[in-house]
Amino acid sequence: MKIISWNVNSVRARITNILEYIKQSNPDIILLQEIKTQDENFPYEEFTKKGYYSYVFGQKSYNGVAIISKIEIKKISKSFIEDDLKQSRIITGEIKIKKDIELINIYVPNGNPIATEKYNYKIRWLDKFISNVKKKLSKNKNLLIAGDFNIIPEEIDVYNFKRYENDALGKLEIRKKFRELLNLGFIDVYRFKNKNKQEFTFWDYFSSSWQKNYGMRIDHFLLSNSLIDQVKSININKKPRSKTKPSDHTPIELEIN
Repeated sequence: MKIISWNVNSVRARITNILEYIKQSNPDIILLQEIKTQDENFPYEEFTKKGYYSYVFGQKSYNGVAIISKIEIKKISKSFIEDDLKQSRIITGEIKIKKDIELINIYVPNGNPIATEKYNYKIRWLDKFISNVKKKLSKNKNLLIAGDFNIIPEEIDVYNFKRYENDALGKLEIRKKFRELLNLGFIDVYRFKNKNKQEFTFWDYFSSSWQKNYGMRIDHFLLSNSLIDQVKSININKKPRSKTKPSDHTPIELEIN
């Protein structure tokens, strides 16, 4: 089974690239972030034609997450945490691959600038998320968390860490939240499979960042320890980032046996 995580930065603006990617990669499940559309305006029909169900938690112009799947997802929920600002940032559901696995698709707040309420909101959001993941683990030990975390876990995960150590993506306080999540019993699958490799999932639109490879790894797959033996491979597919009108993020591809 191939499960994809991709911040598409507007599903309607990127629909041509998304459909081309589906044709080439044939994923089973796609976890989308930053879809930037309300539920009623989501391009359901385009995905239905390709044989996918669509489960959407949208929001006008900003944020929004969705699960696109060839198999029916059970127990879809849009209320994993109580969001202070009522933003659409988490959608969850359940699949069965030998075990009942809970899919948690997230779009974590950016948090910049740090001297504003935006940063405080990110901290509160992460605290609530970690607390609720802990509760969820008491009911189901098999969790898959994926999405745009807006967190640079380690210095190797950005082209120039000095530029981001006081940023809401690389600040020590934020990286400790990521570590706190891992300590609940999760593995950062990309880093588990690639101990010392430097690859990125995001390149800004400005300053020729893509051309210079000035990127960062802020999109992640976290798997419960109980599921790590089922991982066949994980890959950052950079091809969609080089397309015309691309998202500033590129897909991460997880294959599970």
